[in-house]
Amino acid sequence: MNRLLSLFHQPIRNYRKWDFLIFTCITAASIVQGQSTVFYILYFFWWNELIRILVDRIAVKFNPNAQVTENGGIGSSLFLMGIYWVFLVVFFALIATWDDQELSFVNLEILTFQNWFFNANLIFVLLERIYLHQRQAPLSVSFGGFTLNMIVIHISIILGGILMFFVVKNYPGIFTPENRWGSLLIISPFLAIRMGVDWFSSSK
Repeated sequence: MNRLLSLFHQPIRNYRKWDFLIFTCITAASIVQGQSTVFYILYFFWWNELIRILVDRIAVKFNPNAQVTENGGIGSSLFLMGIYWVFLVVFFALIATWDDQELSFVNLEILTFQNWFFNANLIFVLLERIYLHQRQAPLSVSFGGFTLNMIVIHISIILGGILMFFVVKNYPGIFTPENRWGSLLIISPFLAIRMGVDWFSSSK
C-alpha cells in the first residue's frame, strides 16, 4: 500500500514505474480490442526512444539537473534510428504478418497513427518527458549510437528476426495465426531485456 501511495506522492522519483503502469494499462486495453501486435510493442519503444532523443536535445540546456552521461552526437542517434525504422517496418510490420490480413491492417493503422491506443501511449511519453525537464528532474541524458536504449533496440531486432525466421516460420503447425504463440515468442526477449534495463537504471 505504501509503495502505491509513493507513486502519487513522489511522481517524478517514480516516473519509470508510471511509464510501466500507463503503458501496461493502455496496451492491455488494446490487446482486449484486438489492436495490438508485435510491431505495436517494438514500434512504440522505437518512438519512445525517438521522443526522448528529440526532447532531451532541446530541453537539456534548460534543466540544470540533467546529466549527459554519453554524448556521441544526435546525428548518429538519428541515423541509427532511421536504420532501425526500416528493419522494424519491413520485418515486423510486413513480413511477420504477410499471411494474416487482420494483423497487417492493424500494423497499417499503427504506421499511419490511426490506432488510438498507440497514439495515447505516445502522447503520454511526450508529455511526461517534457514535464520532467520542466520540473528540472535529475535525468540521465545520452546521445549516440551506443547508448543503453539503442543497444536494447538493436538486440531486440536481431533476436526477433532470428525467432521469426528460424523458429516461428519453420513450425507453422505450432505457431498459428489463431493462437498468437509466435507473437508471444518474438516479443518475450525484448520485454525481458527492457524490464532488466529499466530495473538496472532505476536501481542506479
